[in-house]
Amino acid sequence: MSSNAPRRTALDALHRSLGATMTDFAGWDMPLRYGSERDEHVAVRTRAGLFDLSHMGEITVTGPQAAALLNHALVGNIASVGVGRARYTMICRADGGILDDLIVYRLAETEYMVVANASNAQIVLDALTGRAAGFDAGVRDDRDAYALLAIQGPESAGILKSLTDADLDGLKYYAGLPGTVAGVPALIARTGYTGEDGFELFVAPSDAEKLWQALTEAGAPAGLAPCGLSCRDTLRLEAGMPLYGHELTTSLTPFDAGLGRVVKFEKEGDFVGREALEAAAERAAANPPRVLVGLVAEGRRVPRAGFAVVAGGAVVGEVTSGAPSPTLGRPIAMAYVDAAHAAPGTAGVGVDIRGSHEPYEVVALPFYKRQK
Repeated sequence: MSSNAPRRTALDALHRSLGATMTDFAGWDMPLRYGSERDEHVAVRTRAGLFDLSHMGEITVTGPQAAALLNHALVGNIASVGVGRARYTMICRADGGILDDLIVYRLAETEYMVVANASNAQIVLDALTGRAAGFDAGVRDDRDAYALLAIQGPESAGILKSLTDADLDGLKYYAGLPGTVAGVPALIARTGYTGEDGFELFVAPSDAEKLWQALTEAGAPAGLAPCGLSCRDTLRLEAGMPLYGHELTTSLTPFDAGLGRVVKFEKEGDFVGREALEAAAERAAANPPRVLVGLVAEGRRVPRAGFAVVAGGAVVGEVTSGAPSPTLGRPIAMAYVDAAHAAPGTAGVGVDIRGSHEPYEVVALPFYKRQK
């Protein structure tokens, strides 16, 4: 097999047996959809969906100074995360540019699992390894040690409860606990990327197929559907969640992306990018750069990443993500626009779609928020 052939997850044969349309995503052969991406999207919003996310990059950080290393390497206060809890954070360059957004799980007193985006897993691994110099902590590439399944949607807790005796009711959002699901040892995390309640299950690749089949059978009465990456993108877009390479890039700081809250200047010690980020925070407070907003189409034409946002004949921003929204029934987009045009309801804003200025309404993110 040539080195540039896409990697396959432990569930590859199963996806093909289900008739999945496969696509190369960040060097992995991944299911894009099984049938209708709209139906898959609606299943997650109203019932439950099952995803293979084994392309995500797991990196384990262990040792007496694991917390200190992560506090130095990342912008968040990781030392304050309790055992069994998780935190959304970012890893930045020295100039403040975002290398990736991450979820960090504290598995034990001196053991953490960092989950990176598939496209950035090697970059994050290399950065953490380089930043570990001088710390009594080890950084381990565990990408091959895990398969990752996600069950998302309002019925997901009920489906999962039928397969585990783990205390799901006591499991808070952004928390994880070790347990057994359908006889398979798993880290059960209440996290996701859809805007719905749901769980991510980290298991050994050899157990992935058994777990997928058990979840499929248990979920059948509730209308569980297998779901691909296409509906995962429309779900996260409706939920206003950023995607690396679109809303987040090395040319932006967390403050540019409206996510300055993840940067914890008050934590002890220095961290990579602190000086540049302090300057970025001051700039954003004094004179906000472009602001990340939601756009809802008045017509039917779908905006795509890179399309210009226009007002009064001038370019005032750029679309970062766009798609038809099954929930709203209209095309939506996230875009960075000049502060003067960023307020919800701002009149006269459009998107240049192949030379035609299509009218759009500026709205606050997210587009969709589930009822608790």
